[in-house]
Amino acid sequence: MENFKTKITKLHYTKNPEGILFDLLKFCSYFYGFGSRTKNFLYDKHILRPKKVHAYVISVGNMTTGGVGKTPVVSEIAKYYIKQGKKTAIISRGYGGKLSNSHVNIISDGKATFYDAQSAGDEPIWLAQNTPGCYVVTCKSRYKAAKHLVDKLGVEVIILDDGFQHRKLYRDLDIVLMDSVKGFGNENLLPAGPLREGAEALDRIDKLVIVSKSIKHDIAKKVARIMHKRLQLPTLVCYTEPDYVYNIKTGQRLMEGMDATAMCAIGQPQQFYDFLKDFNIVKTVTFDDHHQYLPTDILDISGNIITTEKDAVKLERFDRDNIYALKLKTTINVEELLK
Repeated sequence: MENFKTKITKLHYTKNPEGILFDLLKFCSYFYGFGSRTKNFLYDKHILRPKKVHAYVISVGNMTTGGVGKTPVVSEIAKYYIKQGKKTAIISRGYGGKLSNSHVNIISDGKATFYDAQSAGDEPIWLAQNTPGCYVVTCKSRYKAAKHLVDKLGVEVIILDDGFQHRKLYRDLDIVLMDSVKGFGNENLLPAGPLREGAEALDRIDKLVIVSKSIKHDIAKKVARIMHKRLQLPTLVCYTEPDYVYNIKTGQRLMEGMDATAMCAIGQPQQFYDFLKDFNIVKTVTFDDHHQYLPTDILDISGNIITTEKDAVKLERFDRDNIYALKLKTTINVEELLK
């Protein structure tokens, strides 16, 4: 199941990588870095200026590629403002979906969801299902989407899911997430490493969140203290823990100790597999991040399948009654994060 993209991801999180492939990627990263630094320089020196909309805009992003845990944090922030009576929306890029994101696509109006995961992508559908009362839209132009939300729908608060590198839209608050274990990987820029930007981007961060995907959170707390001291930034810890496993058709919970195949298509699959220690995992099946499943992908898998909720939204359409999803519990002090 593993292809070139998955191998590259493993290389990104290998300490002191070596070899011809890495040398080639390292060479390419110089060009990527030049482009990234140039863009940031133009914005930092106000040669290019971000566009504003009449709404409070929050970006939730990260310095590295995929798998940090942004989406649940985005949902928690949106719920906070919805409880305050604010008309709230989430803008997602819609990776993996088939919709043309040159347009503003209303995935959900907070009451109904108008597309499936094949069309919209896994993250927007998960957000729509888990954030009632919130608009969810996709568009490659965050400014175009934000302007539509404000002018046409009267939205007051906009949250950008994965918006740190998207500087064309002005934001009032930049929140960056960092994995407590993976950190910045091998600390190389793309494509040699997972970093989307160099150290110049650290100055744009308003709040840093260390994400702990573990039963024990000592490492995350230690990393938070180190990063707070190093960057002189308000730093919080987000706790992500396994809650229970349920059937995606019936909602029935799967008893601990049962045999199962673990399957996912996410940025950091091993962290998901580690969460399933209370089950007898007989096999793991890993696809690339945002993989769009076909019936043939699960044809030869017998017995119970446990996947992530992001994967589950893409598997709901299949006529299988043995697919289960792991419900995660996300805990973060949102009020402190936003103050």
